[in-house]
Formats: sequence, structure tokens, C-alpha cells
Amino acid sequence: MSEEYDYIIVGAGSAGCVLANRLTENGRYSILLLEAGGTDRRPWVQIPIGYSKTFFDAAVNWKYTTEADPGLNGKTVYWPRGKVLGGSSSINAMVYIRGQREDYDGWAAKGLTGWGFDDVLPYFKKSEDNIRGADAYHGRGGPLAVSDIGAEVHPLTRAFVKAGVEAGVPRNDDFNGPSQEGIGLYQLNIRKGIRSNTANAFLRPALRRPNLRLITGAHMTRILLQDGRAVGVAYKKGELHEARARREVILAAGSINSPQLLQLSGIGPAGLLGRHGIAVQADLPAVGQNLMDHLYVSYIWRANQKTLNDSFRSNAFKAMAGLRYLTTRRGPLSISINQGGAFVRTRPGLDRPNMQLYFVPMSFGADSSADAELLNFHDFPGFIMSASPCRPTSRGKLEIRSADPFAPPSIMPNYLSTEADVDEMLEGVAFLRSLAKAPSLATAIVEEVTPGRRVTSREDVLRDCRDRANTTFHPISTCTMGTDPRTSVVDARLRVHGLAGLRVVDASVMPDMISGNTNAPTIMIAEKGADLILADAIRRNA
Repeated sequence: MSEEYDYIIVGAGSAGCVLANRLTENGRYSILLLEAGGTDRRPWVQIPIGYSKTFFDAAVNWKYTTEADPGLNGKTVYWPRGKVLGGSSSINAMVYIRGQREDYDGWAAKGLTGWGFDDVLPYFKKSEDNIRGADAYHGRGGPLAVSDIGAEVHPLTRAFVKAGVEAGVPRNDDFNGPSQEGIGLYQLNIRKGIRSNTANAFLRPALRRPNLRLITGAHMTRILLQDGRAVGVAYKKGELHEARARREVILAAGSINSPQLLQLSGIGPAGLLGRHGIAVQADLPAVGQNLMDHLYVSYIWRANQKTLNDSFRSNAFKAMAGLRYLTTRRGPLSISINQGGAFVRTRPGLDRPNMQLYFVPMSFGADSSADAELLNFHDFPGFIMSASPCRPTSRGKLEIRSADPFAPPSIMPNYLSTEADVDEMLEGVAFLRSLAKAPSLATAIVEEVTPGRRVTSREDVLRDCRDRANTTFHPISTCTMGTDPRTSVVDARLRVHGLAGLRVVDASVMPDMISGNTNAPTIMIAEKGADLILADAIRRNA
């Protein structure tokens, strides 16, 4: 016998934890929250620098791998995604960026009423507890901590910011304020030295309410459909279980697992479903299509002064840093490795920034073996600058490989598959190298280590980019929002086209790429999605 709830939320990640909180606030509705992963109460999840430990940890990470991508010279790319309470907000680098006004106004221009910047700004503000206080662009008192890192920033990061100003980039102390353009320090989702993931910020307060039930270790197998309506879900936890939804099933499983579950349930491209023997419940060709991701390439320089390489390669330093963190929640363990950043225009004639930069006051190699940690520090004082085009035009796809719900899907990003993306990546590299020549950085640099000064021609630089470029971990749009069921999956109220009682509320619904990190926009979508769900419930009850 299955249990029954008003709403079933699939996925307790960046969006699902927000939904669980907001939908239980008024006490009127019973909510079941299902999560395939387990607890986030793990030291390396909670300690900000700990994502170097969770990067390859199967206990909290789906550890996906893409197909061999022609745009990256046939390379497969490792895609970590959170399999844990808080989802990818529990294993990400915690950079808090909303994107540009034009991103959201572009959504509205596609006919998606209610998704312009002025419409979504209140939801960003509602979610956050910004250390800078409340004003026209920031919220105070919300669940999600947004903190400054100035007290802990490395001196080379300040040199990076100064070099940008010397190179003509405006100083920007608030990338989430009136304008994103400029160079400065990132704000991070950290509260008093602890990661502010959505599990800490939104879920734990909600779990005190009697109308929320959380089940972890629950692997979804399919959505239950009846007469064109989602009526529940089936999931495996030891044995097979079913749960029924009186009102709605809400997918918040992310840009990989939400389209995967739709396809497994017979919702997606009819040809794909037929090949795997799955009965078509709704022929929606866009499920799994329109995949976008930010790509980045990193350049490494040897410095003539100490970087965090020297520090973290010292056992004495690590012991002192650990003791400092345990006693004060401060020091290098209490922040992200991504300290400085910028949003710049790489060529004349652009009306807004097209490139995001990252500055890391250390250098390392990523070992892709299953037991490795992310950070293998170089044995010299090094630092990294990375360029990531803001709005790539390449599009990929995600497809199930079989009807087996435990088989990972096929992921094909199609990186650098357009000339526009190639040109912008090359422009980003040129910008990094020009920034390294600005006085404040030039005086700190001994040499460019990777790829090195011999890589100069367009052909060589492009070959190096295809060899070394990597994901910025921002997959979106596989259940894209739109007005046409032939080219989109959900409408402006996040309802799946052609089916009742089913929504998708996560990063997969973004209709176009955000100019920056995608976690804050995902939380915003969940805040707004909760309001849409509650408003529709009131309408149905009227």
C-alpha cells in the first residue's frame, strides 16, 4: 500500500531543499521529499575547502562522465554532481553570482512572462542573508548566507584585482549589484566558516515541521502517470516503493536526473523511448536536448613569492590551519579557492561582459582517478587564472542508455562546436595573457608554466584549449522553459507541457545560459517556483 501526500518533491538538492521549506511554511500541505543520496553532515561537506575531498567521493557524488567530445579532441569530461542533501550546493565552490539583468530580460522577451530581471530580483533577495545588509539589490534575514572574504584573501588575489584596474577593467566590489562588469573579490555561500548549502539554510529548519517527511537513499525509478496526469512516483529503497501525490509531483533532481527520470517514465522524444522499449506517455522532443554548460580553460604561472602551494604542502601549516579553523572557523580552510574574479568584455562593440575570470592563489593538477583528491599542489609557488565564456552557443544533449533507472545517461555536451564559441575562448586566453602583463602581476611572475610561452599561434592555442578545457560544472536547460511544446519541456509556470500534476523546478528549466555561476539562479528558480505552486493551489481551491 502506497502512502499519499499533497506534493512529492524528487531531489533534495539546490532547488528541492528550497521547495521543501517554502511549501511547508503555511502548514496546509503534506510534503514528501525524496533524495537518492544521504546526509550532508560530513566534515568535508561542511568545511568550505573540503570540496577538494568530495570532488571524487562516490558517497556524495554521482561522478558522471560525458561521451567523448569532438570539440575537446575526443576527450571525455568528468562531471561531478551532488548525490547528497543539498545536492551540488554541498560540493560546489560556493561562489554566489546571479548573472546579468539582460539574461533574465532575455527570458521574458521569449514570452516567459514573470521571468524578467525585475520579476526575479525579489526572489534573489528573499533567499539571501547578505552580510552587507539589505538594499535595492540585496536581502538580509533570508536563509542563505552570502559572505565577504576580504579578511582571508591572499595577497596575490589583491594583486590580481589591482592588475585588472591597471589593464583598464573597472574595480567592482559587488558583482550582484547594479552592474556585474569589473574585477574584484567573489562573495561566497558561507556562514561563520561553515558551508551555507541549501540543506543547512532551507531544509533543516523545515524538518522541524510535522508536514514534511524526508526519505534519503531513495532512487527514483519512474513517475506514475494515469490518464495524462502525474499521480505519484516509484522508488527503490531496499525494495520498490510507491508514493502518491494528491496535487503534484515536482522534479527537482537537476539538469541530469530530471530529464533522465522523465525519459524513463515515457516523457521525451518518441524515437528515443521506442528504441528502449518504453511506452510513450508524452512525446516531448526537447526533453534532454538544449544542454548548455560553461567551459573554462586555466593558465598557470610560477610566482616569485609564496602562494598557497607552499602553505598547503607544509604539514606544519596544515596542522596550524586546521587548529585555527577548529578554534575560530577562520583561515584558509574557511573559504573557497576561487577568491578573485572578473566579468569583462574581450573585444570592442560588445554591450555587456562576455567573459568570466577566476583567480586562484595556488596551482595544482587534477587527478581523474577514482580515489584522488582534486588538489595535487605543484612543487613550486604557482597561481591560476581561468577564462570562461559567459554565454556559449554550443548545444548538447542527454539521453538514457536503456530502460534501467540505475544506468547513468549518455551526456554529450558538444563543447566548442560553434565558431562563435571557439573565437570567444581564444579571446579569453588572450585576455588572461594581457592581464598577466599588467604591472601588479608582472612583477610577481617568473614564467607562464601552462601551456607555456611556446604556445602562441592560433592553431596551437586552440589545440591546447581543446586538450585542456574543462567544465565549470554549470549544466542547464535539459528541461528548458518555453512556450512551444516542440522545442521546450515546461511552460512559464514550470508545468510539463501536456501533462497535469507535473512540474520541473531546477536548473534544467533555464531557457538560456546565465552569465556566471548557476547555483544562485537555481535557488531563485525554486523560490519563484514555490510561489507559483502555492498560487495555483489557491486558484484550484477557490
